[in-house]
Amino acid sequence: MTDNLSFWLEKNADFTPGKIAIRFEGEEVTYRSFSETVHKHARTLKHVYGIGRGDRIAFLGMNHPDLLYLFFACARLGAIFLPLNWRLAVPEHLFILKDATAKLLICDAEFEKHVNKLKKDLSDCDLVSSDFEADNWHSLQKDLLIADGDNSNPHVTMETPFLLVYTSGTTGRPKGAILTQHAIQTNAHNSIHYSGMTDTDHILTALPMFHVGGLNIQTTPAFYAGATVTIHRRFNPEEILRSIQTEKPTLLVLVPATIQAVTSQPLWMETDLSSLRLVNSGSSMVPLPLIMAFHDRGVPVAQVYGSTETGPVAIYQKIENAWKKPGSAGKVAMHCEMRIVDDNDKDVKQGQSGEILLKGGNILFEYWGNETATKNSIRDSWFYTGDIGYQDEDGDVWINDRKKDVVISGSENIYPAEIEAIIHEMTDITDGVVVGKPDDKWGEVPVAVVIPKYGVDLSEAEFLGRFQEQLARYKHPKAVFFVEDLPRNAMGKVLKYEVRKFVDN
Repeated sequence: MTDNLSFWLEKNADFTPGKIAIRFEGEEVTYRSFSETVHKHARTLKHVYGIGRGDRIAFLGMNHPDLLYLFFACARLGAIFLPLNWRLAVPEHLFILKDATAKLLICDAEFEKHVNKLKKDLSDCDLVSSDFEADNWHSLQKDLLIADGDNSNPHVTMETPFLLVYTSGTTGRPKGAILTQHAIQTNAHNSIHYSGMTDTDHILTALPMFHVGGLNIQTTPAFYAGATVTIHRRFNPEEILRSIQTEKPTLLVLVPATIQAVTSQPLWMETDLSSLRLVNSGSSMVPLPLIMAFHDRGVPVAQVYGSTETGPVAIYQKIENAWKKPGSAGKVAMHCEMRIVDDNDKDVKQGQSGEILLKGGNILFEYWGNETATKNSIRDSWFYTGDIGYQDEDGDVWINDRKKDVVISGSENIYPAEIEAIIHEMTDITDGVVVGKPDDKWGEVPVAVVIPKYGVDLSEAEFLGRFQEQLARYKHPKAVFFVEDLPRNAMGKVLKYEVRKFVDN
């Protein structure tokens, strides 16, 4: 059945039933077992939990095979899979779950207490434990044993909306990007094209799979190619090196912050990297010294450019291009088109910078329940990325600016408006903005520049402590500057580029 993504597993189970698909904490899952387990999960979702086509299924947990079983089970049923960023705070999760009107929330033991704080506000969302027992919760493991009936739904096609991933919003609220099953397959084709991935590859996945980077740059494409994926529950630089040394992966994705963490380990120079034929990076502009740390040891680092809305694989380097042009984003993907335009939507000349527009089967279907955002971002089938770049004489793309105001800290996008919304609620603050400040470890960190009300004596520690329980820790300002005024234009709008100059000094 090729009308949903689970056919990847079924076909590979037919060709190589005993081939290892997943390795996780000492356990091995063959393609045959993978496919059968997905069928059981689909049967359980449908007949025990009443999941139908279009229902939203949320998962809150660390990297685990359960996430992948649910991913492909939702594909069979035409349901929409919603992986949750486990770094978010309770109010942030509550907004997302209510906005998506999730019917089911499945979580692992690590987040039981967290979800119990959400429980009273989620009366229309059933709670399911994936690996623990709790009162008034469904137990996935028990329900898998009793489920009976068929394991698919009618009228499911590759054009069915499938993956719902929330991105931080520039207006202070996140937006949910919807990708169809076809978009995930197109993304897999692009991934396989840049990496040359085959069924002989061994992929190491340590980045969180709640993000399209950890999920879709190499992990899900591996199951189309029939490759093997080793999953780490969470990123640990020591474990990355140990796994490279002993398990011999061939492909790996790291973002700049995790490259730095790995290459800073005491055993970095002693670790045998010879199994790696390619390391991919992206999420922000990758500093050249981080690329060269691997290049100097004979391992190419190729960049992938994209976003949640593009699957994410949209522009990339192949291996030979990675050696030739370190720092470039590469060429437009096999199944993508690109334009670079000026402020009047006119194509710019080669070498001239402008906004990057993308078109292809991997582009988002829409923003969930947000017609305005969809219309603003997708025009005549072109997705307006908001990123600035140019194309050189060889057709390689270089990114030279980022979406307005975004702070990219490690692999995470942080939008100042989310933080500013909390600052503006503080009764002893007249005004304030948040900008990025360069940081040796994370690339950038958010810092606040605020105007206290007259006569207010506010310490830095007190101010920074106000973000506890309001935002995920990585979004918290790392410093605050108290000022008497902010630079503004004639319309009263704060000139953030002037604020950045002040912060950098």
